[in-house]
Amino acid sequence: MSVLQIGVIGAGQCSHETALVAEAVGKEIARKGAILVCGGLGGVMEASARGAQRAGGMTIGILPGISSEDANPFITIPIVTGLSHARNVLVVRSSQALIALEGGYGTLSEVAIALTLGKPVIGLDTWDVSGEIIAVETPEDAVKKALYAIDKAR
Repeated sequence: MSVLQIGVIGAGQCSHETALVAEAVGKEIARKGAILVCGGLGGVMEASARGAQRAGGMTIGILPGISSEDANPFITIPIVTGLSHARNVLVVRSSQALIALEGGYGTLSEVAIALTLGKPVIGLDTWDVSGEIIAVETPEDAVKKALYAIDKAR
């Protein structure tokens, strides 16, 4: 049985409300036994990693810079790339499905890469650019849909 890796993408700075949603997503990913993959910095990335870690899960942060010290404190495995925004490709490639929370152009680029590569994208109040994003209302439903999409692709 292969390890499940779910990417969480969103802005590096977010509101308190969005952080609470991201933390709940991370917690649910860990509860389902999957590994959380993210960009390893602040905002949605930090909140989701915090939720996963507090629920006993593992987190991977694919960092844009050249130092593992850049990772938020909830990253279990920091991967230093030195690739700046190009690291978004690695976040997507390392994930079997992605959950997008709000976000700006960086999130949009990850959504576009994922859809181009045929990876499922589950959206919680995020970009709606192609009709291919699976819109959901709750963190629990986001993880449920991500796991279903991964299972369906197998």
